[in-house]
Amino acid sequence: MPIISIFSGTFCKEGTIAKKVADRTGFRQISDKDIVAEAAKQCGMDQNKLMRTFSAKTSVFNKFTHEKERSIAQLRYVLARMISSDNLVIKGFVGHLIPECLTHVLRVCLIADMKSRISLACRKKGINEKAAINLIHSQDENCRSWVESQFKIDDPWDESLYDMVIPIDKMENDDAVNLIKKNVQKDVLKPTERSKKALADFILSATVELALAREGHNMRVNSIDGRVILTIDKQVLMLSRLEEELTSIVGKIEGVKSVETKVEKKPYQTDSYLKYDFKKPSRVLLVDDEREFVQALSERLLIRDIGSAVAYDGKTALDLVQEDEPEVMILDLKMPGIDGIEVLRRVKETRPGIEVVILTGHGSEVDEETCMKLGAFAYLHKPVDIDLLSKILKKANEKIQRKKAVKN
Repeated sequence: MPIISIFSGTFCKEGTIAKKVADRTGFRQISDKDIVAEAAKQCGMDQNKLMRTFSAKTSVFNKFTHEKERSIAQLRYVLARMISSDNLVIKGFVGHLIPECLTHVLRVCLIADMKSRISLACRKKGINEKAAINLIHSQDENCRSWVESQFKIDDPWDESLYDMVIPIDKMENDDAVNLIKKNVQKDVLKPTERSKKALADFILSATVELALAREGHNMRVNSIDGRVILTIDKQVLMLSRLEEELTSIVGKIEGVKSVETKVEKKPYQTDSYLKYDFKKPSRVLLVDDEREFVQALSERLLIRDIGSAVAYDGKTALDLVQEDEPEVMILDLKMPGIDGIEVLRRVKETRPGIEVVILTGHGSEVDEETCMKLGAFAYLHKPVDIDLLSKILKKANEKIQRKKAVKN
């Protein structure tokens, strides 16, 4: 039997319809949360972080960590393994990770007009109309961003992405369920040798992509009967060395018969291919109100392959700590508003795992003693030797990685 994939906006009765379809077909239901839970178990990543993969808001550190891309690789791998058994109803964002060549998948989209969605949101959440509109718009932006990232289409309900688009506000729930059940029983959706082969290719592609992601590489992967094609869509300075490394990683995977690489040249391409280095800190937050100094410091660190984000005051830094969870912070003491010592105190109270390096031009011995008692990793003075700072950052990162290894 085939697989049913159901996607919709918020408050389009997705949960109700998916459950009824599963009940009436006898199919097993799988949701984003199920895929995320299994992925978290396999990779040791926090489930909430994995769920943020579907959010339109991307971490300020992602251009250095490729965390979102690595999370998608992990989710794709879990999904590929799960759909190797059929009779499934897949509900949510992850259904879009199933390649189009799997012809035994019925792709369903549920839509409704804004008026009915607002009404349902008000009833379910106990909120007023304005709050409902804001909530729906926020969730729709997540849908738009996700679909655009996967298909380069900015309309998440675009008919070209689905086999069925059902206006759920104009149809009774049971009628919609019966329509899905009727279509899933059609011969065209029965698994064939061709679709089974496409599934095997998908599983191998997902396995290769995950193996590469775990080694710090991010690229498009396709496989055909064991022939793996790796597409690099950025400028590469030492292509032959990169190809040799990629072939070494992929060639060890069971089922891989050959490995090919190709560079997809884009007009006016400025980004360079950057492998993620797990040995170097990448979620570094620089906090200093001296804009020219902190921007120059960020650039000097980047030359040493240490990526960083910048905040110019204590409040912004604390907000980023809550939203993005940096792993290492380089913190000035004298700043307008919330000063560095107060930032350090709050960070250690709420996120004790963040290692904080104090870098100041105005600190005293008393300040140094206070900071070290509060849990600072190191206390440095401006101007700082960039090599010394780099070594301290790497030591902080090593401490963080040791903690992660013990936790996992």
